Amino acid sequence: MATPTTPAAAPTTAPPAPPTRRTTELLLVVGAVLIAVFGYIEVGANIDGRPPPDAASYGAALGALALVAHAAVRWRARYADPLLLPIAVLLNGIGLVVIYRLDRATPGSAAAPAQLLWSAFGVALFLTVVVVLRDHRVLQRYAYICALAALVLLVLPVFFPPVYGSRIWITVGAFSIQPGEFAKVLLAVFFAAYLAAHRDALALTGRRIWWFQLPRGRVLGPVLVVWAAFVGVLVLETDLGTSLLFFGLFVIMLYVATARSGWIAIGLFLAAVGAAGVGRLSPHVHSRVTDWLDPLGSIAAGQGPNQIAQSLFAFAWGGLLGAGLGLGHSILIGFAAKSDFILATIGEELGLTGLTAVLLLYALLVSRGFATGLALRDPFGRLLAIGLAAIVGLQVFVVAGGVLALIPLTGMTLPFVAQGGSSVVTNWIIVALLVRMSDTARRPRPGVSP
Repeated sequence: MATPTTPAAAPTTAPPAPPTRRTTELLLVVGAVLIAVFGYIEVGANIDGRPPPDAASYGAALGALALVAHAAVRWRARYADPLLLPIAVLLNGIGLVVIYRLDRATPGSAAAPAQLLWSAFGVALFLTVVVVLRDHRVLQRYAYICALAALVLLVLPVFFPPVYGSRIWITVGAFSIQPGEFAKVLLAVFFAAYLAAHRDALALTGRRIWWFQLPRGRVLGPVLVVWAAFVGVLVLETDLGTSLLFFGLFVIMLYVATARSGWIAIGLFLAAVGAAGVGRLSPHVHSRVTDWLDPLGSIAAGQGPNQIAQSLFAFAWGGLLGAGLGLGHSILIGFAAKSDFILATIGEELGLTGLTAVLLLYALLVSRGFATGLALRDPFGRLLAIGLAAIVGLQVFVVAGGVLALIPLTGMTLPFVAQGGSSVVTNWIIVALLVRMSDTARRPRPGVSP
């Protein structure tokens, strides 16, 4: 009787690795540098009738920074999202072009070279994070250290003189730094670690009001503490933008951690109460609310257009395609033309088309950060990636809303674009962390088919 034979096992093959997309990233980075260099040349051509004499050196410097950053990603984060670095390079390049254009309208000003140096420092920290930080989960161990460091950074400006009505700067001689920019990254790390550890308790629900499922009273303590800190920053530093950013960041991350819409309702209510109360008590914040309610009131009073009115005039003058780089008059906005109101220059000289393109770049950067968070498997990394992307999104919202008179002016800087060394350095750190986490999210696991 013949014995049955078992069929030979089929040879096993390892699943193919997903594409790294590093060549795609390289091509996009080169394209971003070329767009920035073209804008730099256009400024000189429109103002002087010829390209700037230092256009080649500017392009070489920006290109070198971008290629070094790409080399670090190719070496240490091969599976990172290929869009994060090119978007950061393009936004940084656009900012340098617009700041240079405003320098040309301000005799004796040289903010663009200083911004390029700060950008180089930011890229250096980008390299440090990408090369040294091999696992983002290491940051979870230092959550309370990050919280303490953020608190110190937020309190320090209180002991220095106010600048334009707000105590958000540390100034020593000609050197100044805005510590709140670094505090937002540290707070994102702390919030992510705290919420990852306590999300089950925070997700407990209590009474339902309308369509909102409110949390239980005993888990409201952490939210009320953060709200008190939000109001404290408003009172001590009269800085509406930083306060809204920190509180909005916490509420967004709280909602992501618990999926409870009641936290959104509570957050909006507490933010409105705090802002309204301080808006009545603080003359600086109250004046910004007054300008928001009536942007043209200073003209009717015979005092001439204020900054918001000048900003609205610039947007209107830009139309659909803009006046052209170097051909606008947004320098009339005054001292904040290169920082708070730099978006008005983009709207005037690049028009609605250019303004929409810049805002879409931010939207793409935020969406890639959210996608990275959703792809990560650990709760801390998911919350941290979404929190870092939310920082960029919130900051763009409050800046664009302020200069367009949709919300009161907050005095924040547009990420990567506006003049400000602290801001550009911090945003390069944010992109580095997103690059590191996207590499972890996209990297194939051993023995698992992608």
